[in-house]
Amino acid sequence: MSDLKARFDDAVAASKALSERPDNLTLLRIYALYKQATQGDASGERPGMTAMVERAKFDAWAMLKGVTPDAAMTSYIELIESLKR
Repeated sequence: MSDLKARFDDAVAASKALSERPDNLTLLRIYALYKQATQGDASGERPGMTAMVERAKFDAWAMLKGVTPDAAMTSYIELIESLKR
């Protein structure tokens, strides 16, 4: 396992143990970076207007189109580290 992947896995575990719940925009950023790091560019159809949460999550992920998994992992790690302080 690469060092980056190990650090990413540690950050994922740390994200579940944050002392305070992040605001909704930060949660969307965490979700989008995780999806980009683990699955690549957003795929599938954009959820409809009645599925507001799913649509917001999809849109946040789709905004990261073209970001490499390694770059997404690095950004995810940095974001979680900033939230731990």
